[in-house]
Amino acid sequence: MVWKISTIVALATLLPSTLGLPSDDKTGSSSGGPGKSGNSSGGNTGTSSNGKLQEVCASIQHAISPASAVFYPGSANYTADNAHWVSSSDQTSACTVEPGSSADVSTILKLVGAAKAPFAVKGGGHTTNVGFSSTTGVQISMRRFSTVTVNNATQTADIGPGMIWDDVYAALEPYGVVVAGGRVSGIGMAGFTLGGGYNWLTNQVGLTLDTVTGYELVRPNGSIVSVTAATEPDLFFALKGGFNNYGIVTKFTLKTFARGQVWGGVIAYSSDQLPAVQAAVANFAANSTDPKAQIITACNFMNGSLQVDNIMFYDGPTPPAGIFDEFLNIPNVGKDLTTRSFLSLVQSANVPAGARGAFHAATILEFTPTMVAAILNETTFWGNKLANDGAFLVSYNIEPFFSNIYEHGLTPAAFPPASSPGYLPINLNFAWTPASSDATFISALKASADQLTNVALSAGQAVAQAPLYNNYVLADTPIERIYGDNLARLQAIKAQVDPTNVMGLAGGWKF
Repeated sequence: MVWKISTIVALATLLPSTLGLPSDDKTGSSSGGPGKSGNSSGGNTGTSSNGKLQEVCASIQHAISPASAVFYPGSANYTADNAHWVSSSDQTSACTVEPGSSADVSTILKLVGAAKAPFAVKGGGHTTNVGFSSTTGVQISMRRFSTVTVNNATQTADIGPGMIWDDVYAALEPYGVVVAGGRVSGIGMAGFTLGGGYNWLTNQVGLTLDTVTGYELVRPNGSIVSVTAATEPDLFFALKGGFNNYGIVTKFTLKTFARGQVWGGVIAYSSDQLPAVQAAVANFAANSTDPKAQIITACNFMNGSLQVDNIMFYDGPTPPAGIFDEFLNIPNVGKDLTTRSFLSLVQSANVPAGARGAFHAATILEFTPTMVAAILNETTFWGNKLANDGAFLVSYNIEPFFSNIYEHGLTPAAFPPASSPGYLPINLNFAWTPASSDATFISALKASADQLTNVALSAGQAVAQAPLYNNYVLADTPIERIYGDNLARLQAIKAQVDPTNVMGLAGGWKF
């Protein structure tokens, strides 16, 4: 663990890759790279020759308005448009394009569709699945869609897909409102929202997608439509978890919630306090009854040792007496806990760009003492085992929620496939240095997720077919394990909206 202050841990200034905290936004604004139907990114269904791609790039450059621009290798914009949170998600595109209007997105989508050119759409670029928001074809960066408009009358905010949650919260702060978005710094808002969105208000309002009231969508044929539960009920259902299968979202309308200051931050524990931390986490998960109180417990192995970093959040300026006492009474190696703005709370756990990396997940029903012990054991086991393969970080994130979190949505959603039970994700986050170790770490992530699932099954938790969270899992996860019984409906909507499979030219979770 790297501290900024030698005598006390200033966790607000920690490198988030050190914290190993969850990203949530693992898929970008949409997804990228040539895809194949029925699973994740893979194959090449579009134009492959560089000459053909350059023709497509040139045609886009000629057709778009001055609000947009095309960039080529050697320019700073090109580099930024292709860059991702983990370097292993980057690809070298033929060109990048930054659309500045929905009309230009329409133009671009029609041109790549007609040419059958592979493309990608990148929002925050937080995916760790290569090809989900990157491509060797045409890289579309939504960075120019970066405005927030607050509507006090409807208690909503229109948010551009090129934004990260930090900037969204900063824009909302003068209005005294927040939205239910990312929990740590640097997360893109678009893929996070299109996939699900576990957030600090989840116990109160559900996933982020449950708080979406509308989308502006450029459909695969280039038409621009407003999607609400009333105007386009099938598309509204499909976009709540369905990512980029139905076009490119150019505006999200989310509910806003009046908020002043909140309380929280990060407290860190060394390995000699693990028994007490294990008990505190399990007790909180089992006994917390206040929907305003939440935690994320990051079990991190780095530099040969295990440390636990616990983010605590209370939706109010002061938590009730006793609610976090068990954590506060454990000797710590540093803490940054205070009353602060929502933005400050989120930025107390920063997540910058890092080395190579990947996420994966297991799904359980309860964080029992046995389950928490198994997670700590996996952290130590894989931290030691992968040390010689260039491991930079081996991290597991415990995220307890109430059992009714899927019941907040007023309309059905693509994800989760059912409103009960309220399954709980375990986020696995491995980071490493050499590209030669990629397969080793991917294999380790799969083995560890399987082990944690088996521990849950052995304890009687019925999770053999539990849905896996799409924003966390590896690219070769069977799509049926994400969408369950919703898959047939999602495929039917996809066939109706995109009969020529334009969005199949982009990677990601393909219907």
